[in-house]
Amino acid sequence: MKITILVSLFPPKWLAGTEIATYYMAGHLAQRGHEVHVITSWDEDLPKESYEKDFYIHRLPRVRVRFVGAFIFWADIVRTIQKISPDIVHVQSLGIAFPAVISKKILRIPYVVWGQGSDVYLPDWFTKLTSKTIIKNADVAIALTSNMKEAMKNIYNRNMAVVPNGIELEGYIDKSPMQKVKCREKIVLFVGRLHPIKGVRYLLLAMQILHEEMPDTRLILVGDGEERNYLEELTDRLEMRGWVDFVGKVPHQRIPDYMCKADIFVLPSLSESFGIVNIEAMAFGLPVVATRVGGLPDIIEEGVNGYLVEAKKPDQIAHKLLILLQNNTIMEEISINNIRKAEMFTWDKVTETIEGIYLDCLNNRPCRIRNEAKARLRHTE
Repeated sequence: MKITILVSLFPPKWLAGTEIATYYMAGHLAQRGHEVHVITSWDEDLPKESYEKDFYIHRLPRVRVRFVGAFIFWADIVRTIQKISPDIVHVQSLGIAFPAVISKKILRIPYVVWGQGSDVYLPDWFTKLTSKTIIKNADVAIALTSNMKEAMKNIYNRNMAVVPNGIELEGYIDKSPMQKVKCREKIVLFVGRLHPIKGVRYLLLAMQILHEEMPDTRLILVGDGEERNYLEELTDRLEMRGWVDFVGKVPHQRIPDYMCKADIFVLPSLSESFGIVNIEAMAFGLPVVATRVGGLPDIIEEGVNGYLVEAKKPDQIAHKLLILLQNNTIMEEISINNIRKAEMFTWDKVTETIEGIYLDCLNNRPCRIRNEAKARLRHTE
């Protein structure tokens, strides 16, 4: 099968959840014998056409002129889709889906759209304007969680699939949590953008409360962003510099180096679609304390995988951290639960589900298109 994936941004420069998920999904689809083409925006110093990890990448320049630049970019995407002539277009986010609608109308190529988070919960004005048309015309609409499914159905009520993002366990298996060196100092870890939506300021306030009860705790913040200066200033004002580490942005492949040293993972977001970083933490057996927002309750069962707290409540975060850090039995039980649960989210399993969605989608297309796609699939086998 020939598959085209649309995504606004892509590694190596961009390493947020959607970008990393797209990278691994493309690679696993290619490993399953499909011809995969990723269409994304061009980043300086990167080739506009490349072949990496068994799939093709087409990086298209964006003209930085409001409105006009977007339309030129979409037109380039449609032309690239026409050139590739795929069996199906997979769109990673409502925000970049409009070219798929156009290619379906003009080129008769079916498309699948997968809601990824802010495009559903915090859309920009144009996504708000077009999302109903995008979801309505998609051959299949997918949500990451049941919560997101309901949010997407509020935009346009139709049948939808729920498929979570996956995790690449390869970098985690050889760093077993059982190999962690036990030490007196307890480490609380956050990994993500230092952006107001991530709620890190409330984690800092929680750590101040926790530190009064347990002075042998340290907070490690992995990531960078526009709120970093404010957070560092807040850390100084709270006199916490001695036990709060700002690591900054690190390559995704180095995240396991920090997770294998941690005791607990915290995600204090004000809004979160799925939070694949939670699953990555679970793969290390880390209990998770996260906010009860978006799709996080779909991942974290209270007392089984960790604890859920209300957003903007540092006292609740501190309380749950204290429960975990003062009870080794609870920590060990949750650790075992989380290692097992992480295995349910491997990219092998997720990609197999996505592949099935593609085939079901093509089976509902006109015979000529369906037969051509099946012939290509037989050729790859």
